[in-house]
Amino acid sequence: MVHRDNLGRGAVRKAGLSHWQGQSGRDYGLNAESLDDFAMRESDLYVIAKGSHVLWVGSTEDLVADPMSRTRFRVALDCGTNVFRMDAPENRLSTIWDLEQAVPASEPVAQAA
Repeated sequence: MVHRDNLGRGAVRKAGLSHWQGQSGRDYGLNAESLDDFAMRESDLYVIAKGSHVLWVGSTEDLVADPMSRTRFRVALDCGTNVFRMDAPENRLSTIWDLEQAVPASEPVAQAA
């Protein structure tokens, strides 16, 4: 499986775990998926981003129940470069809120004692 990198629609790399930091400071391990052919699972949560900018966060429930979310989802699919998936969180709405302003987590830096 591959997903598009933040270098643009032409760049691809192998899918894997990507860490994003929510606006609360919480770290989320998100599974990278292929933007061109991902299929949404009913209970999972998805993040569509353009580089390091989150465009849409939601689930299939949001697409069915919320017309505004559907509109944002369509725009995100047109503009996005990356899509990430996470297993259904316990508190879906607070997780969506936290991820809407998320940024890629910086790599930990090892320091000598």
